[in-house]
Amino acid sequence: MQFRKKALSKLQSPEELDLPVRFARPQGRLVLAVTVVVMALAGFWTVNGSVSAKLDAPGILTRAGGSYTLQSPIAGQVTEVLAREGQLLPADAPLLRVRTDRGDQAVRTVAGGRVTALLAGVGSVVRTGADVATVERVEDPDDPLVAMLYVPGDSGAAVTVGARVDLSVHSVPREKYGVLRGRVKEVGRAPQTQRQIGAFLGDDQLAAEFARQGNPVAVLVELDRSSATESGYAWSTTDGPPHTIDSRTMVAGAVHLPSQRPVDWLLP
Repeated sequence: MQFRKKALSKLQSPEELDLPVRFARPQGRLVLAVTVVVMALAGFWTVNGSVSAKLDAPGILTRAGGSYTLQSPIAGQVTEVLAREGQLLPADAPLLRVRTDRGDQAVRTVAGGRVTALLAGVGSVVRTGADVATVERVEDPDDPLVAMLYVPGDSGAAVTVGARVDLSVHSVPREKYGVLRGRVKEVGRAPQTQRQIGAFLGDDQLAAEFARQGNPVAVLVELDRSSATESGYAWSTTDGPPHTIDSRTMVAGAVHLPSQRPVDWLLP
């Protein structure tokens, strides 16, 4: 009862207006000021700042014309190999000689190019339609290399022509020699099927690997040239590797996407 009487008395008494008002401490004002400044800077960055991003994609170094798989139009046993890997051949050049029921016949190239793989040797028995070689479509061995990247189909629209690309070459230590420099030259209009990829690369196994996550969009990357490097191409390091790089080499590409303002992520 005693405590209750004191509480009622407290409620009935007038306000203690003569007591000094207690303001915020200096430490509190400092925290408030810092909070306001941080929020202002965050708002400014959200509207005026920019965020860069990269799109990673697997790919391969090749020539702009791609490659094709040469198939034998005849069945029989290979008695002679008339070309070597790396050799540049014109169209309709004899590549293999095959012994058939009608005598020895030649398997010839369909289009001119460089032989990148021989799949049949002397003594091999081939059937009609069997793969016997891979030929890269190129007229001049000095034609520049390009990189063909295969980006996920739903990300192709984000890639723009002229975008910078960094290429990690699988056969070149990145920690020592850096990455190849290039720019996007062409972006495919639609995702490609595994069959379309295989027809361009002349390699069904590679096509299956690139299409493993679904039909990708092909992105053609033009490599930056440099007369100061052994390879003839520009690298993120001064010299790059002390040797040339060959086509049919696997790469991992990082495509620089257009910068975006953070506020664009918040707006519909």
